[in-house]
Amino acid sequence: MIAHKHITKIIAVIMVIAVILCLLAVGFADKLSGLLGGEGVTMEYETKLFDTDEIISVDIKMDEEEWSNMLQNAISEEYYVCDVEINGTKISNVAIRPKGNTSLSSIAMDPDTDRISMKLEFDHFVEGQTCFGLDKLILNNNYADATNMKEALIYDMYQFLGAEASLYNYAEVSINGEYWGIYLALEGVEQSFMLRNFGTQDGELYKPESMEMGGDGGPSGSGGPSKPDMDFGDFEGKEMPEGFGGGDFEGMEPPEGFGGGPGSGGFPGGDFDPENMPDMGNFNPGERPEGEDGAPGERPEMPGGRSSSGSGGADLNYTDDELDSYQTIWDGEITGTSDADHRRVVTALKNVSEGNDIEKYIDVDNVLKYMAVHTFAVNMDSLSGSMAHNYYLYEYDGQLNFFPWDYNLSFGGMSRGKDADATETINDAIDTPFSGTDFFDALLSNEEYLERYHEYLRQLVDEYVEGGRLEETYSRIRSQIDGLVETDPTAFYSYDEYLNAADILIKTIKLRAQSVKGQLEGTIPSTDEGRKVDSSTLIDGSGIDIKAMGQMNMGGNEQ
Repeated sequence: MIAHKHITKIIAVIMVIAVILCLLAVGFADKLSGLLGGEGVTMEYETKLFDTDEIISVDIKMDEEEWSNMLQNAISEEYYVCDVEINGTKISNVAIRPKGNTSLSSIAMDPDTDRISMKLEFDHFVEGQTCFGLDKLILNNNYADATNMKEALIYDMYQFLGAEASLYNYAEVSINGEYWGIYLALEGVEQSFMLRNFGTQDGELYKPESMEMGGDGGPSGSGGPSKPDMDFGDFEGKEMPEGFGGGDFEGMEPPEGFGGGPGSGGFPGGDFDPENMPDMGNFNPGERPEGEDGAPGERPEMPGGRSSSGSGGADLNYTDDELDSYQTIWDGEITGTSDADHRRVVTALKNVSEGNDIEKYIDVDNVLKYMAVHTFAVNMDSLSGSMAHNYYLYEYDGQLNFFPWDYNLSFGGMSRGKDADATETINDAIDTPFSGTDFFDALLSNEEYLERYHEYLRQLVDEYVEGGRLEETYSRIRSQIDGLVETDPTAFYSYDEYLNAADILIKTIKLRAQSVKGQLEGTIPSTDEGRKVDSSTLIDGSGIDIKAMGQMNMGGNEQ
């Protein structure tokens, strides 16, 4: 009887301890994660912010003058302070700043819109502050995407395959209580992201940004050419950062090879004309010429005669052992890194380029999932084209990994030359998917890895598209955002344009799936060289108006 009494007490104590630990796990997941090593941690924000069954509301409360100053000086990407109310939860002293590359520059130069993308940093001014455990929240404005859903569907594909990628949801954004627009909310790829995916694993994170096509540039210190002092004074109400001047483009010489001169459509001789950009000729950012026997050829020569090689390492091609040769990667550090960290990255790049012990130097399975979704999405604003940016590089213990970023220009959203059409986008070759780098060649040339990559593509076709997940996700999103798009006061497109674009998008994805399936089965050429030899079996995309979904040309004009 006494023994029974003690057992009952012991069980009761164990249950109390279990309940306490569960409560602690919810409230202090970040602190308990130290017990978990490299295992991912379940974070409260996964359900509080990124349960896609219900969109979130984000009300940014900010001094009106400060908000106006931020919009007028958006291109400088400076931080301002605000309070934020998310689904009724108030968080004070949050840092907010505009974000973006070409899209932000285009908005800054456009007198008709202030619809910037924004980054909310909960821990910038208050150390350790989070929103349900999240340190950074991204609000994307869906620039050059009339469908308002390219990125959402692509991140859904990443989740479907179980890849390490940002969580997503839609956000009804208000400024001081007034509806501002429907945005895509993304989990920032920073400390919370790494904690969720890797626990306390002490890895290093980089976001290389080389805005030169294929590379010769990037951030200061990367060896790229300096940019001229440009003058945007004609854009009334838009304050440009120091160094941009205040007149027009009179007397500015164009880059070599772009032509120019008064009346030629270049900058000299008059005001900047966004509808009359330099002609890129037949340059195709999504295609690398083939060498002998179908091997990758020399990288394309850029207009003006500048080679597309040399991105300060952002293209991830191994060049030599000098750390300075990869400065663009180091300039993009998210975590604080050292020369020892950089040396591990270069060592990995060297061994990958030589095909040595690939699984030691690449997180093969996750990178193959990344490759599958990225290839399916046909995103030329990335290493798939000739732009060495829009990805995160993660290194842990000498092993490299990839996290995706920025998909608003997918499925034909970046013009691939004046002769490009929907058929080219729909039939983009799955076995030569990267024009801007040789990094993935080691995986594509390995039969085992190639087959696994193909299997992930099959899953996207057979299970995601043909199995009903696409229709389910598409229908859910339409039911959530249609009304918000219709009343969106800052939208880039009319409601009718949105409806048309959304219909075209799902047709495009289904046709893309047909082409990928044919390429996997061998009935459609799966390489760029194969398409040149025989294009008769390509899926016909002539009925698809790619531009109607939104498009950014190489000259920077949104269509």
